[in-house]
Amino acid sequence: MKTEGGSDAAKRRAGERAAEEVEDGFVVGLGTGSTTAYAIRAIGRAVDDGLEVRGIPTSFQSRQLALEVGIPVTSLDAADGVDLAIDGADQVVDDPEAAGYGALIKGGGAAHTREKLVDSTADRFVVVADPSKLAPALERSVPVEVVPDAHTVVADRIRDLGGEPSLRDATRKDGPVVTDNGNLVLDCAFGSIDDPDALATVLSGLPGVLEHGLFVGLADATYVGRENGVDVRTY
Repeated sequence: MKTEGGSDAAKRRAGERAAEEVEDGFVVGLGTGSTTAYAIRAIGRAVDDGLEVRGIPTSFQSRQLALEVGIPVTSLDAADGVDLAIDGADQVVDDPEAAGYGALIKGGGAAHTREKLVDSTADRFVVVADPSKLAPALERSVPVEVVPDAHTVVADRIRDLGGEPSLRDATRKDGPVVTDNGNLVLDCAFGSIDDPDALATVLSGLPGVLEHGLFVGLADATYVGRENGVDVRTY
């Protein structure tokens, strides 16, 4: 039997609870990942029942799922704005006393650049997660999307900052992971990150870095699915 932290039931409850926030006429940012997929499917069922929405996918994966379940898709260029973004996280700071309460690490699916663009544009950004993603401080490796020609230079700068970068390898082909934007990903281990905002600022300023997976001060709420309900954190 699966534990509560990683159960499909917990993910489903979080995703479906977030989908309840979608209103008629909304433009919705559609994130990437297994928990967000439940939200996308729930929105698709609502569309079948007559809800009129448009979705802005953040990855090829989320676009394909949106089309599969009947959600009309659009883009940031074509939409006047984003009413609501729903997205998952690889880790969430869950300590209200921590400086980075509500900060996220994203990018396990290498879609964090487009995710951050859509999530930061939205009027409201809701995170969906199961309990295994909660932590008192961020400590997972931070994905950093880099221009291919700059990956060795950026890796050196990451080491200067005390991080340990590794080029993300593809699992079903030889060579590295290539993002939807045609770039590479460095997974950068910093240990426990006490000040996510400061690290995010430094990473953003490195030449050759397109975007990183630290999402600080962007989330409005996190819906944490449990076996028997959903806990809501607001920031």
